Amino acid sequence: MNFFIAPVQGHTDAAWRHFHHKIYGGDQRYFTPFMRLEHGETRLKDLRDFTNSLNDVISLEPQVIFSNCAELDILVGSLVAKGANAVNLNLGCPFPPQMSKGRGAAFIRNIKEAEKLPEIIAKYPDVKFSIKMRVGMENPDEWKEIIGILNSLDLDNLYVHPRTARQKYSGELYLDSFAEILEGSKNPVVFNGEIKTVEDIDVIKSKFPAINGVMIARGILGRPSLISEYAEGNWEREKRLETMVRFHNELFEYYKTILFGESQIISKIKPFWEYAEKEIGRKAWKAIRKSTTLPKYQAAVASLN
Repeated sequence: MNFFIAPVQGHTDAAWRHFHHKIYGGDQRYFTPFMRLEHGETRLKDLRDFTNSLNDVISLEPQVIFSNCAELDILVGSLVAKGANAVNLNLGCPFPPQMSKGRGAAFIRNIKEAEKLPEIIAKYPDVKFSIKMRVGMENPDEWKEIIGILNSLDLDNLYVHPRTARQKYSGELYLDSFAEILEGSKNPVVFNGEIKTVEDIDVIKSKFPAINGVMIARGILGRPSLISEYAEGNWEREKRLETMVRFHNELFEYYKTILFGESQIISKIKPFWEYAEKEIGRKAWKAIRKSTTLPKYQAAVASLN
């Protein structure tokens, strides 16, 4: 099974990726949070995350979000200049601020621009491209309008989240639409969506044995040991929590060396637990969320041991 860790804004930065790999190991591929243009150039903060030396020990693919192929060309060019040999195109972001600009999932409907993708990709023969997408913006059949164009591309992978953009991250998974994409795609297809347990992985692999792996986002934030557990068998809760706290502590200590002031440190580290309520228990989760000082925060985390 191939594993891919999807990017989550505000969570999976270079430090998170580095210490996750240090603690849990594995050969999974990580992705940067999406990179976009600002004032006509690739945002410097995005480039810094990609070029951070903490990335040196992991398999990393930068992700870009764009409204047209002119933007895409600038983004890819800047990444190639920084040494990128693979780029992921985000056609799946469901958030209105991005879709209102024609980015993310909204790009699926922009067939005129999508028809230019082969031209842009051809400009970079040494780069492996992949695409992350939804099945549509409002209905699960919209992918049919763009699949012919995608099949004309030589993609490393097509990552498919079988929900519409309107659903964001809840509601029905359109598994029939995913099955059609899997059957009709000329590129390898990876399943993305609602992978939270080892059993979830087994179910998807059983339903779709032809997939080229699974992509995990919120599931790995809530249970960072998930990929390790797939390889080794389910861990006891005590081991999961002990290892998760160790992961947190490494990340926490690093943030304390690069951030200044209690407020900055707390606002940076607290999101570590955002998706972990089920894993750590509601009482501890609420205590962490409510903590406003470092002593209170550290006491809440210490209660997990």
